[in-house]
Amino acid sequence: MKRQIFTILLFTILAFQALADTTFRLSAPSTVEVGDKFRVQFTVNSQGGSHFTPPSFEGFDVIYGPSTSSQSSMQIINGSMTQSSSVTYTYVLLASQAGSFIVKPASITIDGKVIRSNSATIKVLSNGQGGAAQSQPQQRGAQSSQPQQQSSASSSSTPASSSDDLFMTATASRTNVYEQEAILLTYKIFTTLNLTQLEGKLPTLDGFQIQEMPLPRNKEFKLEQHNGRNYRTVIWSQYVLFPQKSGDLVIPSITYEGLVVTPRRNIDPFDAFFNGVSAMQETKRKIVTPKLTIHVSPLPTKPAGFSGAVGRFSVSSSINTNEVNANDAITLKLLVKGSGNMKLIRTPEIAFPKDFESYDAKINDNFSLSQNGLSGTKEFEYLVVPRHAGSYTIPAAEFVYFDVDSKSYKTLTTEPYTIKVNKGKGGGVQTSDYSNSQQDVRQLNQDIRHIKLGDVTLVQGDHNLWGSQRQLLSYVLPVLLFIIALVVGNKRIAANNDKVRVRGRKANKMALRRMKKAKKLLAEHRQNEFYDEVLRAMLGYVADKLNIPQEHLNKDNIQSELTASNVSQEHIDSFLKTMSDCEFARYAPGDANANMEGVYSSAINTITQMEGSI
Repeated sequence: MKRQIFTILLFTILAFQALADTTFRLSAPSTVEVGDKFRVQFTVNSQGGSHFTPPSFEGFDVIYGPSTSSQSSMQIINGSMTQSSSVTYTYVLLASQAGSFIVKPASITIDGKVIRSNSATIKVLSNGQGGAAQSQPQQRGAQSSQPQQQSSASSSSTPASSSDDLFMTATASRTNVYEQEAILLTYKIFTTLNLTQLEGKLPTLDGFQIQEMPLPRNKEFKLEQHNGRNYRTVIWSQYVLFPQKSGDLVIPSITYEGLVVTPRRNIDPFDAFFNGVSAMQETKRKIVTPKLTIHVSPLPTKPAGFSGAVGRFSVSSSINTNEVNANDAITLKLLVKGSGNMKLIRTPEIAFPKDFESYDAKINDNFSLSQNGLSGTKEFEYLVVPRHAGSYTIPAAEFVYFDVDSKSYKTLTTEPYTIKVNKGKGGGVQTSDYSNSQQDVRQLNQDIRHIKLGDVTLVQGDHNLWGSQRQLLSYVLPVLLFIIALVVGNKRIAANNDKVRVRGRKANKMALRRMKKAKKLLAEHRQNEFYDEVLRAMLGYVADKLNIPQEHLNKDNIQSELTASNVSQEHIDSFLKTMSDCEFARYAPGDANANMEGVYSSAINTITQMEGSI
C-alpha cells in the first residue's frame, strides 16, 4: 500500500511539474499595412496537446490555416540527457481595414488541463505612398542624423526620388536642462527605399560628455506611420549627453552617406540575361541632419558639501559592528543609489573621532548606461581603526545633490553610529588616563649629533670680492643668461604661434596616445571600440601632420597629400591598406581577436614608417 501511494504521488508531482513548465505562446507582428498578409503563430512546448481552439481573429481575414508543424531535440551533456519538443499552429491573415485590433488568446488541452496563450495587439496602418525598405543597413562606426536630407545620384540613369523617401530624425529627450543633467539623443531612420548601407559619425561635441547607448548591430525595421505615410523605421543610434557648461550648446549638422538599391528602368530582360547586366543598380544618397540647440542653465549657488551629483538619488549606510577592541578595524559603507552623473560624484566626508585612524575610502561602482544617464549604485567603503578604548560616536554623513525633478538642492542624511571600544591586546589605553588621547610626536636620536673625530683641516677663504673675477661674472653672467632666454623665448613663441607646425610636430605623439587606448580596448576584447580608435588614430595623424581639414579626409585626398609630401608609394599603399583592413575587420568572419592583433600591429608599423618618411 505504501509503495502504491508513493508511486501515485510521484507521478502526480511529475505531471504537475511538466504542466508548470509548459508554455503556450502567441507571436505576431506589432504593425502591418492594410492589404498586408502576415503570419500569426501559436507555439506550445509539448507534443501531447489536444483540442486546440483558435481565437476569432476579429478585424482580419483568415487566408490559410491552421498549418501544424512539430519539432523535437535531444541533448546529452556530461551523461545527462535533456529532451525538448514543441508544436506550432500557423495562420496567414489579411489586414483588411485600418485600426488597432487585439488577437485574443487561443486555448489547448495538456494532460487534461486547459491552458491559454497570451494575447497580442496589432496596429493596422492605412496604405501609404510607395513601398518600404526591406533590407537592413550595415553599421560602420558611430552614427547620428536628423530630419533633413539631400540626395546625389551615382549615374544619370538613376530614377528620381523625393527627400521624403529617406531621411533621419534627431530628437533630444529635453532641450532645456541644467549642467550635468542627462540628455538622451536619438537618431532614427525613416525610409521607403531599399537601404542596404549607411555610413556616418557623430563628431566631438564641444561642452558635452558623450556616452553611446549599446544597440543591436543587426537592425530590425518596424512599420510606422509618419505624416500620413508609412515608413520602415529603426533607431540607428542613441547617445547620452552630459552638458559640462552653461549656455546654448549646439549639436551640429551631420552628413550621412547611404547606399540604396533600385531597379533599372527600360532594361531589356534578354540583354540582362545574356549579357550579364544587373536589373538593379546602387545609388548613393546623402542625408543631412539639421543642428539641435540645447539650452543649458547653470546650477544655482552650490551649498556647502555639494557632492557634484545631479539627478535622482537616495543614500543609505551600514556598519559591520558597534563594539570592537582597540586597534581592530571597523568598516563603514555608504551606498548612493539612483540615476544621473554617477561618475562625477565625489567621496562624502565623514567626521570620524580624532582617536580613529582613517584611510581613503574604497569606491565600488555598479552602474550602467540608461536613458536617464548612469543608473545603479556607487558604494563608498571607509576603513577606520580606533586606537584607544572608550565610547565614540560616528556622526551622520550628509549627501547633497541637485534634484532634477524639483530643480533644487536636497540633503540626504544617514544615521549616526555609537561605537564602544574595549581595551585591546595591543596596549590600547583608556581615554580617561590622558587629558588628550592624541599623543605628541617624539623625535628620537635626532636632537644630539655625534661628535666628529679625527684631524681637522682649516682653509683660508678669499674674502676680497672687489675687482675679482667673481665680481665681473656676477655682472656679465646675468646679462648673458637674459639675452639667451630672450632669444630662445622669442623662437618658442614664434613656433607655438604657427599652429600648423605645432599640430604636425605633435601628430605622432597624439597618434601613439590613441594607439595606447586601442591597446587597452584590444585587451578587453571590445572589438567595435578598438577599430574606431585605430581609425581615429590613423586619420588624426595624417590630418595633423599634413594639415588636412576633417571634411577633406578621404582616401583620395590622403594619397595625393602624401605623394606631394614625397612619401614613397610603398608607404602610401601600406597606410591605405591598413585603413581598409581596419574597416573590413569589423565585419569579417573568423577569429576577431586574431584580426584585432593584426590590425593593431599593422597600424603601429605604418604610423612609425610614415613618421620616418615625412
